[in-house]
Amino acid sequence: MKRKFVCVSCPVGCELEVELDHQGTLKVTGNRCPRGEAYAWEEITEPKRVLPTSVKVVGGELPLASVRTDRPIPKGLIPQVMELIKKLSVPAPVEVGQVLLKDLLGTGANLVATRAVARRACAPHEAL
Repeated sequence: MKRKFVCVSCPVGCELEVELDHQGTLKVTGNRCPRGEAYAWEEITEPKRVLPTSVKVVGGELPLASVRTDRPIPKGLIPQVMELIKKLSVPAPVEVGQVLLKDLLGTGANLVATRAVARRACAPHEAL
């Protein structure tokens, strides 16, 4: 199996060519540092991604708050994690860095807010 992709381990962005033979030997070319080889191995064997998305906010000045995982999660779990997040609604106020869900599906990753959402002030007719 041969694949080409760009390494994101550092700002250089090396164009990697990765070849995995039938014996499981990995050959990486194009990397300018050792991190490229480690990145290639992880990308082939267990790709991970940081997941940015948004959650519903109840009683907030905004209807949604942006969130992300605080560390990469296995790419294959993203659909299951999104199902959890779609069901989530959090009460305002929401603070940047606030942990909204802990240890997503046993990955050790938390879902954290990346945008603050203040509590909506009640309109005069809502106060009655």
